[in-house]
Amino acid sequence: MPPYIDPRGPYHDTQREVAPNAAPRSSTPERIRERQVQSIPPPYPRPPPDDDFYVSEGDGEAKPNIHMLRDHFLHEGRLTEEQALFILEKTTDMMSREPNMLRIAGPVTVCGDIHGQYYDLMKILDVGGDFASNNYLFLGDYVDRGCFGIECLLYLYSLKLWYPNTMSLLRGNHECKHLTEYFTFKRECLHKYSTQVYEACLRSFEALPLTALIDGKFFCVHGGISPDLVTLRDLESVNRFQEPPSHGLLCDLLWADPIPNFGNEHEASHEFPQGIDPTKQWIHNSTRGCSYYFTYEAACKFLARNELLGIFRGHEAQDHGYTMYRKTPTKKFPSVITVFSAPNYLDVYHNRGAIIKYKDRNITIRQYNASPHPYWLPNFMDAFTWSLPFVGSKITEMLLAVLDVCTQEELEDDDSSSNGMDETSTVAEIGMTPNEISQRRQQIKNKVLAVGRMQRVFQLLREESENATELELGHPDAQSPPGSWPGVGVPDALTVHVNDIRRQIRSFDDARMSDAANERLPHYTPPPPDSAGVVPSMRHLRLGSPEDSVGSPSEPQSLEGMIRKALLEEGLEDGGVVERLAEKIARGKKANARPRGLGRTETV
Repeated sequence: MPPYIDPRGPYHDTQREVAPNAAPRSSTPERIRERQVQSIPPPYPRPPPDDDFYVSEGDGEAKPNIHMLRDHFLHEGRLTEEQALFILEKTTDMMSREPNMLRIAGPVTVCGDIHGQYYDLMKILDVGGDFASNNYLFLGDYVDRGCFGIECLLYLYSLKLWYPNTMSLLRGNHECKHLTEYFTFKRECLHKYSTQVYEACLRSFEALPLTALIDGKFFCVHGGISPDLVTLRDLESVNRFQEPPSHGLLCDLLWADPIPNFGNEHEASHEFPQGIDPTKQWIHNSTRGCSYYFTYEAACKFLARNELLGIFRGHEAQDHGYTMYRKTPTKKFPSVITVFSAPNYLDVYHNRGAIIKYKDRNITIRQYNASPHPYWLPNFMDAFTWSLPFVGSKITEMLLAVLDVCTQEELEDDDSSSNGMDETSTVAEIGMTPNEISQRRQQIKNKVLAVGRMQRVFQLLREESENATELELGHPDAQSPPGSWPGVGVPDALTVHVNDIRRQIRSFDDARMSDAANERLPHYTPPPPDSAGVVPSMRHLRLGSPEDSVGSPSEPQSLEGMIRKALLEEGLEDGGVVERLAEKIARGKKANARPRGLGRTETV
């Protein structure tokens, strides 16, 4: 099909078209009318009209315009709900008719995890070659963690509609309801589209095939092999049209991993300090919390039984974008190749992306670096909502500062005065009894306490707004550092401030260790349908439920529970700084010096 060219220009904005009777804008200052950062193109503000979205070729069937979509998504444009549902439903219907195991002929480009990195997906398609002379196989995990999962899904599905025989998509462990609710994809769908679009995505996930066979030699899967997978015929009996269970063949295909020290399992490793028994082929996968580690012997026996050459898989982030494991003793070819196609994963892993190109019985690995992409605030918040805790924190800080400048004479309770009055009594206190004056001063104290509680709540919300990732730093048994909330533990659990990322995550190994908790199958109960819920980047892994004061490592605590806990703990142990200040003011003790001026860029 011919390339798409928008006759209105690449940055046409139909929302800014001036109506015939519109007032002239000549009075508006030039600096306000112009875009402040000229080097960054503005997002497309409107969905494409149907005339641009739908195209048809010789068969007369309407299809999405993939050239227009590529440019539209690159500029953060969105579709109408009807257009998104059209892509999802048509692709679901097509994939539902495909078998559990696809048979693909070379040449083929094999791609690993994408994880919502749309701008890196464009690099993959540029490096991988065109569809006219090349097949594509994607191994799953198109969504979650990144901020452009729905764009990746819609564009890949659109390519599938245009190239049904050369474009193949497999299911990953993140293509399910459980993980998309726990991580970011559901929140992304609800923010950019609607519940109907999210539910259509879930239906499409169940239609994705599970495995592929390239030239009858290479077994391709997202996760790994299983003790229940003896021959390839066993795949025919798997019911893939369901939410993946926590055990069984379907689970293993999506979750299994090669064991650490693959090929040298008897040697000590971080996960198995004593090594493992050489006779064992399957070990419980403690990293994932489900499925198995499979050993080198298990992989070799699976390949020999099915007369295969090797296994291509994704599922694990790789520093160089790929890892070739120990070769088989007979064919002298790597028994397993893991490929990961999301460079600089989560914007902190510092890894390269890679794809496998198989052509003329040769294997070539193509590596690439990350592409720049637009920034999203955590949890798809807008700037106004994200800034509210900062504003509230500063307001309460100023209120406390105003109350802190009261002089000793203004609030001193002079017992030597028989009528309860002194020379500092205000006009409002003249004619009041000592009991009324005491009540009035108690009201002042209560207001100070209320402002103090407000400050603690806003400070907590503000710390949550500063959190930028889902990574976790620190050891679970680490002591709470000074300044952390009582009972909370390490304050950056699951979430790390930007400065902490730059300081503490310097390498791929640092990032992988920090992200280890997010590699597990999560124990997560979704919130009620009428509740917005708390997304993972606003959870703390080592906190208990709101009713649990001790905390459980498997049950995240909601933000509302954290606020409630902070208020309940007000005044414990050291009495609280705010309470001591209130007592000073109410009792007439010497107040602190006048507050210093706030810095222009100060946020603490």
